[in-house]
Amino acid sequence: MRPDITPLPDLLHLRSLTGPVRTERPVYRDILPPCNVACPAGENIQGWLDHVEAGRYEQAWRTLVADNPFPAIHGRVCYHPCEGSCNRAELDSAVSIHAVERYLGDLALENGWRFEVPATRSGKRVLVVGAGPSGLSAAYHLAMRGHEVEVHDAGGLPGGMMRYGIPAYRLPREILGAEVERILSLGVRMVSGHRVTDLEREQTLRRRRRKTGRRSDGRDPIVRKHLQTFGAINTRVASVNGCSSICHAQGGAAS
Repeated sequence: MRPDITPLPDLLHLRSLTGPVRTERPVYRDILPPCNVACPAGENIQGWLDHVEAGRYEQAWRTLVADNPFPAIHGRVCYHPCEGSCNRAELDSAVSIHAVERYLGDLALENGWRFEVPATRSGKRVLVVGAGPSGLSAAYHLAMRGHEVEVHDAGGLPGGMMRYGIPAYRLPREILGAEVERILSLGVRMVSGHRVTDLEREQTLRRRRRKTGRRSDGRDPIVRKHLQTFGAINTRVASVNGCSSICHAQGGAAS
């Protein structure tokens, strides 16, 4: 063989050859879109945007509220980090997720869309302490799973920081009241003006009321306060846009 001619490769014994030689296999990963990852509420953003694009607005709203019960509120006050992570910005500009969420929230209020009450009950009772955005969201998700939920709060009006931390020109109180009322329609019970300092004491009082079938004889000071609070709720509903009174959010206790 002439020395100036490249010899033929030994395809039988050599490993490092020219052409398509597989040395690694691809690994497939299931990951969320960047907008979902950036969303503090963990919404299925691409899911409800797909419904909106197809004109299925109620289905879009129901997909949204599966994660977040306050679309009309968040559509006004959320700082929308989802748009900062949107891949569309690399092409022209980010999708206006924030504006679409507000549109769906307002459309739901306008058309009177309601949450679907679960057909079966779990038989479990849960006490949520505090009725701000976290407490109300916890109450909503628990109620949607069939639990009986009661919320105790030290404040006198619903919303916690949504009411006391955000001015009315940014978050109209009728919007706040309407979205809170929709949660109450699931059977969530609100108790305002009652500060919880002892969870064991709260659970004892709840068990006592269940056993006796009545709330209290009023002799115990804490029980008397319960009686006064429970009795005042129904008289205050109309003044809070149809909502029983609630406020801040911290956590919950099951009984």
